[in-house]
Amino acid sequence: MDFADKVVWITGATSGIGEAMAYELARQGARLILSARRETQLHAVRQRCLHSDRHQIMPMDMADSAAIPVKVMQVLAVCGHVDVLINNAGISQRSKVKDTSLEVDRQLMEVDFFGPVALTKALLPSMLERGEGLMVAVSSVAGLVATPLRSSYCAAKHALAAFYDALRAEVHDSGVRVAVIYPGFVRTEITLHALEGDGSAHGVLDPKLKTGMSADVFAAQAVAALSRGDERIILAGNEKWAVWLGRASPSLLATVIRKAKVT
Repeated sequence: MDFADKVVWITGATSGIGEAMAYELARQGARLILSARRETQLHAVRQRCLHSDRHQIMPMDMADSAAIPVKVMQVLAVCGHVDVLINNAGISQRSKVKDTSLEVDRQLMEVDFFGPVALTKALLPSMLERGEGLMVAVSSVAGLVATPLRSSYCAAKHALAAFYDALRAEVHDSGVRVAVIYPGFVRTEITLHALEGDGSAHGVLDPKLKTGMSADVFAAQAVAALSRGDERIILAGNEKWAVWLGRASPSLLATVIRKAKVT
């Protein structure tokens, strides 16, 4: 896919991976729709994008899935269509199962799973009608290899990837493509906003993120992979070997995960 003049909708666009992908896609000539909860920050990201006048903002809370179909109608009314949806918005977690309230579990699932599902369902009919489009879900290596302190986050990312895998099979002959991206450690502030078991912010930057891939490098590689038509995109450092170990020897991976130091 050549992204020049394509309408690309990115959620979670005010920081981290989403912000970096916005800049990369703008450089490649895409026309962006930028979504997140914070309208002021959306305007700031839009202004920093190349050809800022070509891009739109759509403030949106992924936890409010009931409002998402209206947001889709508003976008289609302005832009006519969406060529690419990048479901990137999400929150992480840092708490043991025994210490995590069910309300926090539900919040993680609402933002990381049900919100993206609602947006996908609302936008999909227009892509099917046109017979083209690209649906992208940003999962995580944690969506392939579950680790302690991230039970509901891992569950949501597993679920989102599985949902998109099923969608890919269903729309295979329709002209709509489906891709899932699995980031490893990327230098973002995601752990600062991760939820503790009581719903408070974790407020600590994971040391492993400090040595991870930069968001700009990640965005360049992710966009290149999508351009090639890749459908399962794992972008990670040494942590990607846990994925292959899990396939070769699930019992050995379980032992490694139990003994691994996680923060």
